[in-house]
Amino acid sequence: MPKADAAATGRASKTDATRKGQAPKPDAAAEGQVPKADAAATGRASKTDATRKGQAPKPDAAAKGQAPKAGASATGSSAAAPSTSDPTTGDPSTTRPSAAGSSTAAAPGTGTSGSGSAASPENPSRTGDHEAPRSTAGGISRRALLGTAGATGLVLGAAGGAVGYAAAPAQATPLTSVGSDEVMFHGKHQPGITEGLQARGHLVAFDLAAGAGRREAAALLRRWSETARRLMAGEAAGSTDTDVARDAGPSSLTVTFGFGHSFFSRTGLEKQRPVALDPLPDFSSDHLDKARSNGDLWVQIGANDALVAFHALRAIQKDAGSAARVRWQMNGFNRTPGATAHPMTARNLMGQLDGTRNPKPSESDFDQRIFVPASASKDPSWMANGSYAVVRRIRMLLDDWEKLTLGAQEAVIGRRKANGAALSGGTETTAMDLEKTDAKGDLLVPINAHARITRPDQNGGAAMLRRPFSFHDGIDADGVPDAGLLFVCWQADPLRGFVPVQRKLDRGDALSQYIRHESSGLFAVPGGAAEGEYVGQRLLEG
Repeated sequence: MPKADAAATGRASKTDATRKGQAPKPDAAAEGQVPKADAAATGRASKTDATRKGQAPKPDAAAKGQAPKAGASATGSSAAAPSTSDPTTGDPSTTRPSAAGSSTAAAPGTGTSGSGSAASPENPSRTGDHEAPRSTAGGISRRALLGTAGATGLVLGAAGGAVGYAAAPAQATPLTSVGSDEVMFHGKHQPGITEGLQARGHLVAFDLAAGAGRREAAALLRRWSETARRLMAGEAAGSTDTDVARDAGPSSLTVTFGFGHSFFSRTGLEKQRPVALDPLPDFSSDHLDKARSNGDLWVQIGANDALVAFHALRAIQKDAGSAARVRWQMNGFNRTPGATAHPMTARNLMGQLDGTRNPKPSESDFDQRIFVPASASKDPSWMANGSYAVVRRIRMLLDDWEKLTLGAQEAVIGRRKANGAALSGGTETTAMDLEKTDAKGDLLVPINAHARITRPDQNGGAAMLRRPFSFHDGIDADGVPDAGLLFVCWQADPLRGFVPVQRKLDRGDALSQYIRHESSGLFAVPGGAAEGEYVGQRLLEG
């Protein structure tokens, strides 16, 4: 299985201890917990008996302008530092202000080296320019109500409750940076590809209903695109919104759409099907469940709040209506932003640091490896600026893995478990020396170590952007956890990305006996929709 290292970042707040040079005591913000405070500190609101009965609410500390309790750094107070540009791309117009150390993690994997896993600590989520909060059809938007980082937040009422959608008084507490972060729906590429890891994710595949064709598919993608745009902006989904995310900001929500191989025959668009979408070859490690593989349409949802992510999943499912039905759906998670005191690489469910060698947008050949070029491409024109997503549900055999000694686990991966450094020496980011030997003449990085096999220079330069989610779907009757990795990788061509790496892993990866590939899918993800367009419009109306 292709492997890499993901970077997850934390959030640390300044305290008196840190200003005096002492080790700070962890507060709720540093540990990724909800700070102990009133509704102002959490950016949420609950109606009290007083507000429901029409009584005048009693002012709380926030309404009186008093200092918040410890842990208020999570609300975007003095610990927050506005970002002026994306440190990776240098684009000053693509990053919203966020708290220092907010999560920009890359995805964890089942190993710690190779083609990589999503954005690095230096590559925060691509978020849009400042703009006036949008209003929903029914009135003020959730963004306008809740505010963005540094903006006015919820109106505080009795006992810290909120007075519904009333005008906010001065000194109301703003959303934390986690809630206020927004990713733009419209752009050159679809969202959810180069953004950092999100705390919660849902992957769902749909099949078009019997009798549904190109016209129904176009109407569906139009509905989905509008819903995604609204939700990613922190607005309600529409007149039938369920209010699940009513109290939250956008929370870095992304919604990404793709087309499976079967979609083109269902819509009479076989001539527009890319060659790169041909079915993946069989691999010896595959134990695939066809019912949980492939699909006509694929949707990836990610957010830094579980309710925001679920809200989007439910809205997308409802929008499908009679045009499509769910084929399969999977839930995943990553480290919560702010769970660590400082930026660091995330760990996967095997306990390994994972993500160091992921391709970075700052690299000169990043776009060439990850995205379909807009011209001089063998792909159809509607795939310009798009990418191909390989999706695999990979079960980790954790009981077997955890029986290994620490040294044996490190030999399987090729890196130190404590800090992610290669067994050849150095730190996590030190280049791996594949030829270095010990006093006996044995290679320090074993010949079948996962980190060695997955390196691009060991696979003809093959590389992919890994951006997966971990999963845990319960414990079976024998007490074995059903847990592992929802592997998602992005590349301009699967035959030059996932396929050659997986073929090599198939021939002798030490990690293979501790994992099992249980489902698979390959999807063509078109470029981003311009303002006024919907995703896939150039295919469906071209």
